[in-house]
Parts: sequence; C-alpha cells; structure tokens
Amino acid sequence: MSFVTFVSGRYLRTRQKRAFISLITVLSIAGVALGVMALIVVIAVMAGFETDLKDRIMGVRPHVVITRTKGSFTDYQPILDKVDHIEGIETASPFISAQVVLRTANRAAGAVLKGIDANQKKGIIKSIDTHRLAGGAGTEESDEKDRQRPGIILGKELAANLGVVSGDSIYMISPRGTLSPAGHIPAMVKFQVVDRFESGMYEFDGTLALIDISEAQKMLHMQGAISGIEIRLADMDRVAEVTGRLKRYLAKEYTIEDWKQMNRNLFSALQLEKTVMFIILALIVLVAAFNIAGSLVMMVMEKRKDVAILKTMGATAKSIGRIFVIKGLMIGAVGTVLGTGAGLALCILLERYSFIHLPADVYYITTLPVNLKIMDVFLIAACAMAICFAATIYPARQAAGIDPVEALRHG
Repeated sequence: MSFVTFVSGRYLRTRQKRAFISLITVLSIAGVALGVMALIVVIAVMAGFETDLKDRIMGVRPHVVITRTKGSFTDYQPILDKVDHIEGIETASPFISAQVVLRTANRAAGAVLKGIDANQKKGIIKSIDTHRLAGGAGTEESDEKDRQRPGIILGKELAANLGVVSGDSIYMISPRGTLSPAGHIPAMVKFQVVDRFESGMYEFDGTLALIDISEAQKMLHMQGAISGIEIRLADMDRVAEVTGRLKRYLAKEYTIEDWKQMNRNLFSALQLEKTVMFIILALIVLVAAFNIAGSLVMMVMEKRKDVAILKTMGATAKSIGRIFVIKGLMIGAVGTVLGTGAGLALCILLERYSFIHLPADVYYITTLPVNLKIMDVFLIAACAMAICFAATIYPARQAAGIDPVEALRHG
C-alpha cells in the first residue's frame, strides 16, 4: 500500500475529533447511495417502458416501408424479388392503405383500411392470424352467399365502438367510388368480421381494419397497384444497415422510411424524458458531493498540523492533495457500491414479483416494466464517481497549499 493510500484510509477509519465531520461523512455516503439507487431504478423502468412500447408498435407496424414518389406503384414484383435476397430482411410484402368508413345497422366509425397479403407465410403483423382473411369468411353453418363474403379483422376498440363480434356483418364505404349520371357514388362492400386483435396501443386498436389485399384493390379500384411494400427485419436495430443496402438497389423514384423515422417524435420525446430524469436525479448525487466537499474542507482545517508534519517529513504538495482526493473518492465509492447494489436488488424484485401495480384504465400495462442495461448501470456509477471527484478538487488544493511553518506556529 502506498503512503498516500495508507494515510487516506487512516483518515477515513479513525474517529474525528469533531463528531459533526463524521456525521457529514455518513450523510455523504447515504446521499450518494440514495442518488445512485434512484437513478438505476428510474432509468431501468423508463427503459422498460420504451422497450415495451417499441415491441407493441413494431408488433403491428413494419420496420421499413418502401413507397413510390410519383405515379402508381404497379411494378412492385421485381422489387419484391430484389428485396428477398438482401441480407437482414426477414419478410417483405405489398400493402394498401386508405381511409374508409365502417357502418353497421346502428353505428358508424372512421377507420384506417389496410390491405395485406393474407397468404404470406411470415406476416408483417406478428400478433394477428391474417390467414383467416384468405378465401370465404363464413362458417360451415353459413349459406353459400355468406361463405363467399370477404373477411375483415378489426381492432378491439374499433369493434367495441361498432358493437360487432366475430361472425357479424359490416359495411365498408370508400370515397373512391364510381361516376354515374347521378354523380359520384361511393363504393360500399359488405364484409364479415372474422377476428379481433389487441395490440395494447389505442392508435391501432381503435382505428385499424385489415382485409386481404385483393379485396382492397377491387374496392379502391387499384387493380395491379399497391400503396407500398412493408418489410420486417430479423434484427430491427440493424435498420440503418439494411436501408443503406435498399437505397443502393432501388431507383430514386422510391422513398425508403424506417421505423425510427416513422416514430421519430415519439421516441425522441421518450429519450428527452429519460435524459431530463437522469439530470434531475443526478442532483441528489450533486448534493451529496457538496457534503463530501464540506467534510473534506473541515477535515483540512482540523488536520493542518498533521499536514504540516507530513510536509516537514518530505511529503510533497501533490501527495498531500492526493490524500484528500482519495479519501473523497473512497466516500464516493462506498456510496456508489451501496447504491448500485440496492438499485440492482430493487430492479430484480420489481421484475420478478411485480408488486407495484398500475391502473389498467390509465396505462396500457398493469405493472412496471424493467429493462436493466449494464451500460446504464456503468454510466450512472461513472457519473457518480466523476461528481465525487470534482467535489474533492477544492479541498485537496487547499490542503496542498498549507504552509508548514505557519501551521505549526499557529496550530
């Protein structure tokens, strides 16, 4: 053990002449521990919310969307063939999107119509069995007319607003109708509800209606045309790499948009909230750092004679300063270790036992999600130690500048 470390450890372990200094040291350790624990738990919970929200959104929306800038999108089959051979792409399929009105005998509601390839082996929408849209929608007890009726899948909230369940009939009205001597006549087709889905996101559950892409083309008079191609990746975090490859393959008249661009505002707001919470909770550690600085300043005043004797024995000003820096870092390290341990333990308890419940009528989840990342824990611990180190600079410089002659004369 070096001379500097030995003296720092002795100063930390020995009982101070003034009990107030020892109390401040204990409060400093407790403050650092409390700040680090709060930071770890809050950042883990916020990361859990972000991950859960991302999973819910990406369970319904694609990772990448290809659209045509000008003109109708009719030449999509060669693009699908190219896309299927790009590394990192799990599946790609055409889609049609439009605004429609859904009507029953008593109710009506606006909806976002999405025509998808119901025969796709790996669907873009993972949580929904879209294969039920293919073919007739009727049951074995239905007559021939009902069995030939096209099927539709509705979001849970949309189905509730319309008051329909599986097996009920529903009319879809599109403004893209036909011209007649009497004027523009909207298109209206009767569908049968074959299923409902629940994503946990009201934006989708309350507005989305799914039908087979061939039925959408007929209703919207888009024979041979689509709105775009949606792509799901094997690893959504590699989206920048895959979109870079797509841009090299596709011509300039096509627009490529990934999930980060489509949800830019939402995830930017979440990241900003996470950063602000980090700064606010870091103030707890900052307050504890002021306590560390205060206790070290008072210790320097108390140990003036000791410092003078060490200097007369050959200790340099640099080594004297390092003694108090190391002591402050020891206080910070003890608080950081205790806070990290408490934070990790609390995160594990939250994840395993879910003892904090959220009101289901307010939040889309009922328990606090936890996503503990090692890099977040390391960053929090490093920031806490950096704040503690900054708090030791002034007391260390004050101790290093003590004149041994004056200290011994007036000590």
